[in-house]
Amino acid sequence: MFNDVSRRYDFLNHFLSGGVDRFWRRRAIEISRLHAGEVFLDVACGTGDLSIEAARRGPSRIVGVDFAEKMLRIFVEKKKRLGIDINIDAIQANAERLPFADETFDVAAVAFGVRNFGDLKAGLSELHRVIREEGRVVVLEFSKPRLPVVRQAYFFYFRRFLPVIGRLISGDRGAYSYLPNSVMAFPDGGSFENILLGANFREVRRTAFTFGIATAYFAVK
Repeated sequence: MFNDVSRRYDFLNHFLSGGVDRFWRRRAIEISRLHAGEVFLDVACGTGDLSIEAARRGPSRIVGVDFAEKMLRIFVEKKKRLGIDINIDAIQANAERLPFADETFDVAAVAFGVRNFGDLKAGLSELHRVIREEGRVVVLEFSKPRLPVVRQAYFFYFRRFLPVIGRLISGDRGAYSYLPNSVMAFPDGGSFENILLGANFREVRRTAFTFGIATAYFAVK
């Protein structure tokens, strides 16, 4: 599915969110406290927008991991086009079986991908394994607004408008119906904080964006 929509993926992300997804990614990187010289892991990296945002902070190395080969190809094309000179690797791999040694990274992040993990517990366990002691994890994910008026408008847009526009532009009948369904099923807010605590992370906290449409979860190993 992700391979099928790869060529229209970036356009649809920015169009359907009104461009605010760029702000969400930028804030997620700020929340991660990524410093110059650190090593950054971007899991479920897709076409690399989060990694490109991370590159602005001067890490010594960035590794992007995704299972969709065509998404990674676009990531590589984008990196070359933007002339990013930081060491960035794009690797095809499963988030639940990361091909890295223990304690390899200072910061690991997932943007709009953790709800796609086949086994959420295994994926979070892998994030915990590959970051160093005192390393940080940030998960940026869609969430469900709590304010009644915003919640109703959001659900209408997400369930009725977004799947139709996504299907027309991408040509994929299933991808943009899958998106709202997966968001509605995701254990957001305090439920996801408890899942992070259960995965042996600490200092867990969350920051909501745009009336709660997206949330960044921060945790420390």
